[in-house]
Amino acid sequence: MTFYKKANNFYSQLKFKKMKKVLFTLILMFATGAFVVSCSGDDDSGSTASCTDGVQNGDETGIDCGGSCTPCTSANLSGDVIADTTLDASLDYELTGAYVVKSGASLTIPAGTVIKATGGTAAYIAVERGAQIFINGTSANPVVMTSASANPAPGDWGGLVICGDAPTNKGNNVTSEVADLQYGGTTANDNSGSIRYLRVEYTGATFSNDKEFNGVSLFGVGSGTTFEFVQSFEGGDDGIEFFGGTVNGENLVSTNSGDDSIDFADGWAGNGENWYISGGAKAGIEGSNNGDNGNAAPVTNTTLSNITVVGPVTEGALFYKEGGGNFTIDNFYTSNVNVGITVSDTDAEAAARIENGDLTITNIQFADAPTDLDITNYTGANQSFFTEGIATGAGNGAASPDWAAGWTRGLDNSGASSTQNLAGEITGDVTLSADVEYQLTSSFYVRSGGSLTIPAGTTIKATGGTAAFIAVERGAQIFVNGTATNPVVMTSGAATPAPADWGGLVICGDAPTNKGTNVTSEVADLQYGGNTANDNSGSIRYLRVEYTGATFSNDKEFNGVSLFGVGSGTTFEYVQSLNGGDDGIEFFGGTVSGNFLVSIGSGDDSIDFADGWAGNGDSWYISKGAKAGIEGSNNGDNGNATPVTTTTLSNITVVGPVTEGALFFKEGGGNFTITNFYTEGVDLGVNISSTDAEAAVRIEANALSINPMQFSSPATGFEQTNYGGVNQSFITVGDNTGAGNGAAEPTWANRWATGF
Repeated sequence: MTFYKKANNFYSQLKFKKMKKVLFTLILMFATGAFVVSCSGDDDSGSTASCTDGVQNGDETGIDCGGSCTPCTSANLSGDVIADTTLDASLDYELTGAYVVKSGASLTIPAGTVIKATGGTAAYIAVERGAQIFINGTSANPVVMTSASANPAPGDWGGLVICGDAPTNKGNNVTSEVADLQYGGTTANDNSGSIRYLRVEYTGATFSNDKEFNGVSLFGVGSGTTFEFVQSFEGGDDGIEFFGGTVNGENLVSTNSGDDSIDFADGWAGNGENWYISGGAKAGIEGSNNGDNGNAAPVTNTTLSNITVVGPVTEGALFYKEGGGNFTIDNFYTSNVNVGITVSDTDAEAAARIENGDLTITNIQFADAPTDLDITNYTGANQSFFTEGIATGAGNGAASPDWAAGWTRGLDNSGASSTQNLAGEITGDVTLSADVEYQLTSSFYVRSGGSLTIPAGTTIKATGGTAAFIAVERGAQIFVNGTATNPVVMTSGAATPAPADWGGLVICGDAPTNKGTNVTSEVADLQYGGNTANDNSGSIRYLRVEYTGATFSNDKEFNGVSLFGVGSGTTFEYVQSLNGGDDGIEFFGGTVSGNFLVSIGSGDDSIDFADGWAGNGDSWYISKGAKAGIEGSNNGDNGNATPVTTTTLSNITVVGPVTEGALFFKEGGGNFTITNFYTEGVDLGVNISSTDAEAAVRIEANALSINPMQFSSPATGFEQTNYGGVNQSFITVGDNTGAGNGAAEPTWANRWATGF
């Protein structure tokens, strides 16, 4: 049966409105071939709802997913795009294979989009001749194409390849070195789209010495194309390379390329302005005509201005080779280069052009030059093709140019000059940028239906005491995507930070609590609590909050992170509170689990849970807290309230001294099973108030079990427990390693946590 007959049969089984949506979706999926989907949900009949627009919603796709549909958060990219396609900056894209925009189609990538690639040479983005790409980054929110590796390195993936129909001296219909696409023609003003504020990282995957990806490769790209504010960072081969064509390149940055930094050849007839190059392995700029025939036409012909090359370089600030071309360069600043202009002594065509005056460099400055500097190794008769002078290069000499601030990586001012205030509220999907320093000057709410994504390495600095906090409303989501080497940090903006400088992070969910439903949070005045045990408030990984805990009163204080009725669908791991004015991390009911948590220097309890919390915890490290290491309770108003706090904790370290016990089992306590509990320097192991009748009943009923618990180097006057009841066997003493290394910093906390 043909595709359309199947669609017509499907039509007859559905209501007219739903049928139109289904038919459109099916035709679109058929037309776009291998374009990938991101997430899916199954309805009762087993049908799968594909996430085609960033929302996994059965009504959008014509499939009823029974009300269990949830927002998509990620998507894979691979295959061919043959219809106009726009990505979504709120999604986490993974490039798992070749992603090729075919002739006649376009790909639009909005500001703030991040694409993470896996797969070496198999993963790249390519734009076919006749196709277009529109990269609409901004200085505050560049588009980033990077490696998905936990330990990214040059050569992790291919790069970006764009092919056009402009002239080259390689001829027409040439096959690109990588991606196997045709390029080159007679359309000088060919338009392959617009690329602005793009950063490509860890590119340069290699097939062989003669077949390597660059950060960005432009094959026969025409002058109708915009190419500006582009950085290659830590590429394995060349940073940016022009293979013929007529496109101009402005405000380009190449940092730490494994070969040449910016390269052009094959009759390139574009111009360049504002290039900042540093850390490259070989030539700063490699400019050539044709590797097979130095006199091939059309000859490479360019005017470059405002150029900085920071060395050392092994092949010159400029390597004029393979026939060179007609180059006019002005305001050329070099720093710490050992060769200024390199010309091979076997390159007769290049030498002929120098003698003919085809290479002219005015105002070239050699700053911080080594004593053995060769301004040029060219020994021909014409030694006046360059004129030394005072230059500013790309703007600030060897220093990072102002126009590179905020959107680049690896420069002195990467993000330094780009600051933004966070205040107010968001209702849509918002992604921050790691290259922007955010100032939290007031309350910042993520409202129901919205999401906030915070990428690795982002820093948020808060001022304003109780007025400054981040709050996630019930029904909203937060995605903190830190890594071990680049955690997200929320800290004080004070010159001399101190505990309680600002509020903290507040997350509210719809999971059960024994305080009821629709309860108002202690801080931020949000509703929380419901009947959705698996409620999903997002994902928080590798987050450090510092100097939190601003106080309204003794009964109304911010913690480092407060989780009110947060559900088990939420990820909460690798989180540290450092030097908070109140509790470090506190769970107010809910079902979310907390793993790999660190609380150091809290002004009250270090980690606290109550109100029917039904999550679990693994690998907690606690030290320097003022009161209890862990405070675990059921309900401060009614110790027997239900659901009762119930948890299993494992691999716990509490380093004292503590004034209220390594564990304070209070206000009815709950059902606690704790294994591998290591304490050091504590004066009281387990604290139970003599007036807490509900807690005592639970201990007598064996609702509290700790096995093994180690008391290393106890303080003077040490007590294992102050409980005076009959059951004294709820603690079994034995050696263990606690969070991993006893009292020492656990290995899982290396690099992202601090204050040990």
